[in-house]
Amino acid sequence: MIKVGDRLPSATFNVMTSEGPKPRTTDEIFAGKKVVLFALPGAFTPTCSNNHVPGYRDNFDALKAKGVDTIAVTSVNDAFVMGAWQKSQSCEGKIEFLADGSAKFANAIGLGLDLTERGMGLRSKRYSMLVEDGVVKTLNIEEGPGAEASGAVTMLGQV
Repeated sequence: MIKVGDRLPSATFNVMTSEGPKPRTTDEIFAGKKVVLFALPGAFTPTCSNNHVPGYRDNFDALKAKGVDTIAVTSVNDAFVMGAWQKSQSCEGKIEFLADGSAKFANAIGLGLDLTERGMGLRSKRYSMLVEDGVVKTLNIEEGPGAEASGAVTMLGQV
């Protein structure tokens, strides 16, 4: 499992653009930048849509004021779902929605989650991390339900 001080592995996400899905690499997202990355099990799920994403959206200005270049969320969903979710959450221009459709990134960092028994397939654990130039500076993994440890308020205290 990834830990503080580790460099993120090379990976490619998909993002929705006006021209359709486009690839974005970890180098493009993290190199030379201070990035808040948070992850959640699934788009449009209650905790993710009601608490986790809105917390980061509503604290966008406060995080930017602390020197954060990018706020990004990843989930094991496709770029079409992530694009629709970004619009429904009013996050365009604030939070980058990174599709990890096959859970390659989640598994590469050891934070994959098998929810097959619950009918959701392979997903990502809920977490947040502060990443500077591709290196993990803080890591907050949720151990139970909710989004407190990995939420925006916790991250604001760590930036």
